[in-house]
Amino acid sequence: MEARIYRPQKSAMTSGRGQTHTWYLEFVKPDARRTADPVMGWTSIDDTSGQVRLEFETQEEAVDYARREGLVFRVEESRERKRLVKSYSENFSFDRKQPWTH
Repeated sequence: MEARIYRPQKSAMTSGRGQTHTWYLEFVKPDARRTADPVMGWTSIDDTSGQVRLEFETQEEAVDYARREGLVFRVEESRERKRLVKSYSENFSFDRKQPWTH
């Protein structure tokens, strides 16, 4: 069974970075078969391990767990965002890089 270990990125719809500090281990099931129930019309799946998501504090804890359980896994490194530090007062500083125009 293959698993992926990742840390989620910040959503584009939010400004905060909450819930982006924990690492997750999810099982990947590319061959899971989905079927439609003939009576109710609901979609069901034959393997529910794709619904399992484990949380870990650090990447090392997730990797140790996967090795201990004998899982085939891949670690997806997350890119750190570049922070542009800007200050409103820099618009009025004496040594501006561009001249002030109106």
